[in-house]
Amino acid sequence: MIPPSGEQITITAGDQQAVVVEVGGGLRSYSVIPWPNRLQDGSYEFDGRRHQLPLNEPERRNAIHGLVRWAAWTAAEREPHRAVMKHVLYPQPGYPFTLGISVEYALSESGLQVRTTASNLGADPCPYGSGAHPYLTLGIEPIDHLMLRVSGRSVLQSDERGLPVATETVEGTEYDFQQPRRIGSTRLDHAFTDLKRDQDGLARVELRDPDRGMQVSLWVDQSYPYFMIFSGDSLPNFNRRSLAVEPMTCPPNAFRTGGALIRLEPGSSLTSTWGIARGSAHGPPGAGSTAAPA
Repeated sequence: MIPPSGEQITITAGDQQAVVVEVGGGLRSYSVIPWPNRLQDGSYEFDGRRHQLPLNEPERRNAIHGLVRWAAWTAAEREPHRAVMKHVLYPQPGYPFTLGISVEYALSESGLQVRTTASNLGADPCPYGSGAHPYLTLGIEPIDHLMLRVSGRSVLQSDERGLPVATETVEGTEYDFQQPRRIGSTRLDHAFTDLKRDQDGLARVELRDPDRGMQVSLWVDQSYPYFMIFSGDSLPNFNRRSLAVEPMTCPPNAFRTGGALIRLEPGSSLTSTWGIARGSAHGPPGAGSTAAPA
């Protein structure tokens, strides 16, 4: 019997294990390419031409999560600790461009590293943005008791369609997690930006169980200026059981607004890297910290 997510590719390193799947080329998750999150009315303009995409979030009249979530990817390279998934996104209605996509998953002593490379294989410039959708967990349900630190100094406020309408400072609001504090009853479905980076140039989100001394940290390189944090309140299967921490190269609706949208010239490529550390970003690995992707 073929699993719904296709072939399951297991990579290991020491006591670590990750499973990469054929459908979506994801870590039991998906890489949302060529745009992350939502696109208003599924329409946008690029270089003077209007494009219309399918509205796969019909209740809000949005296109959501890009074009490769349900595509079949190829396992191009395999090693015990590493796998590379590849996909070619051919021209189609709403996105008449050719994009080559490669996602490398690698385990090491420090944890998991995910490298996404997009290459414009066509003759014209193309718009591009990417993201990923891992859920973090420390085995505690619900997440209310856990301590959260988000390095974002600004948060995007959205309308009833999940589309950003304003950017505000987090200071003095319930969304200020610049210093670790309990999540409590805060409902999170917000994009954070203006990320404060550590000396290594990385920005981090940290989730910690203060009682058991367990912690998991998700980090992003300079190519990701946004974190989408989602507590899953609207999803019965994920409702506050874990915390989605989504690295994004651009904010929701970027194809429409142009905000932080990447323009890939013919023959050019862009590589973005994020990862999940085994323990504290500023200390030794924590025992038992895990990441449970979607």
